Amino acid sequence: MGARTRLRAAGNAIGLAAIPMTTMASDAAIRRAVAALRAGELVAFPTETVYGLGADAMNPDAVRRIFAAKGRPADHPVIVHLLDAAQLAYWARTVSPVAAALARHFWPGPLTLILPRAASVPDAVTGGQDTVGLRVPSHPVARALLAAFGGGLAGPSANRFGRLSPTSAADVRAELGAEVALVLDGGASEIGIESAIVDCSGEEPALLRPGMIGADAIAAALGRPLASATRSSPRVPGMLRSHYAPQTPVSIVNADELRRRVRDEAADIGVLALRPAPPAFDPARWVEAAAEPAAYARELYAQLRRLDALGCRQLLVEAVPDTASWTAIRDRLARSAA
Repeated sequence: MGARTRLRAAGNAIGLAAIPMTTMASDAAIRRAVAALRAGELVAFPTETVYGLGADAMNPDAVRRIFAAKGRPADHPVIVHLLDAAQLAYWARTVSPVAAALARHFWPGPLTLILPRAASVPDAVTGGQDTVGLRVPSHPVARALLAAFGGGLAGPSANRFGRLSPTSAADVRAELGAEVALVLDGGASEIGIESAIVDCSGEEPALLRPGMIGADAIAAALGRPLASATRSSPRVPGMLRSHYAPQTPVSIVNADELRRRVRDEAADIGVLALRPAPPAFDPARWVEAAAEPAAYARELYAQLRRLDALGCRQLLVEAVPDTASWTAIRDRLARSAA
């Protein structure tokens, strides 16, 4: 029995009944999704971060279909989703003690590890690099799909490249419905923005993309500080200057500028703010966001999508606090405004 067959058999042996699922994606839907994936088709699936556009990660033609559907540059790597850390040895050439510690501490969960790729991993997954991004999601529908499929799923966000990531099945259908064989519905994403990415391929672990698992929590789990990305760091998803963007231009403004522009440009703007709308402003074009970072992140992309659909000339987003717990949100907002 080959390594990939063993992985599939192990996943099937777990069985769907062993993994709790929401009632939205039935066992029958999971079976249809697995059949589509094994036929080389694309399946959108929920994770706790955002919805992913899934393909069999060991099928280069299927992975290339992801790139075509998204309009994604061929050298932009995708993250491979796994059922558990036991599969790391199949995808990574080496697993450092740092990577093993992070996997034990944070998986399943919203953390991606960059590791030296195994020789069998297709170039289409890695963007031609010698590293691969790996993650074990916690969403029950994603885990049921991975258990039934038995292998790794390439799964970038299920949206056009550079646009807002989807946090519901409806978002995926609206943007990529014609490109996918099936959209598994797992409800609204619990976290709402993409995973943190830590490079474990070199001597020093480095944070390449912030997420809602913060740098301090990662450093505490390792008992050592994280390095920062450098020019020689691996390319990873979501790190282009402009990304996560609605079609309407976005500006990040402080509270004083927000008040001034709301007064002077009220007819042309939509607003995402940390405060209620002034009495004279159209409430349909104003979103009062949560003041707590986890709740803000959970609704961020959905709120930007709603404002984007209004046809305003510009979206104004009130700057969020400059504290560690808001780091990942500031990152996403800055890229959406670039």
